[in-house]
Amino acid sequence: MKNTNKRAKGQYGYRNYRRKIQILKVLFGAVMIIAQLLARNLTDNVAAKNILTVMAILSVLPTANVASPLLASWRYRTPSEEFHNRVSAYESKFLILYDLILTSKEAVMPMDAIAVHPHGVYAYCVSQKVDTAKAEKFLNEMFTGHKLDPHVKIFKDEALFFKRLEQLKPASEYEDDGSCGYSLDLLKSLSM
Repeated sequence: MKNTNKRAKGQYGYRNYRRKIQILKVLFGAVMIIAQLLARNLTDNVAAKNILTVMAILSVLPTANVASPLLASWRYRTPSEEFHNRVSAYESKFLILYDLILTSKEAVMPMDAIAVHPHGVYAYCVSQKVDTAKAEKFLNEMFTGHKLDPHVKIFKDEALFFKRLEQLKPASEYEDDGSCGYSLDLLKSLSM
């Protein structure tokens, strides 16, 4: 039986889905750590107590590795259904990614929607804290490093983002060299 609630990177609803999964993983890790510490009180064997203590300590790292991105992305939720409906009208013209949170060493960049077009990549970022010039520079360098055209534009204004989408011609009018697919994969790999 297939789980219809599962979301992949780039699908609408991914942030909320990932958040639920991460919360469950952190809770499971916390329960396992507590269980190991409590189990050490049930034995009189010093070696078993030491092993259970070490196991609990070693369980902290994987739990923290799951909790860290959860905390970094805590305030970013899946955009409204109304926003999704407006953007999904363009899915027949070019590739669209939803709900990605791109990361660099300097910034966490929550992108509600990203249009991948033969002329470039156009993203709508919901965080007003993101320095778009630095973010665009980072993404353009990543694209150049992967031998893709470095033309990334980030919009913080929803109206300007939709205006740009409206101006784009359908991707089918351009020769497909496969770069849109590579761009899509690169953006997904940069997302947490």
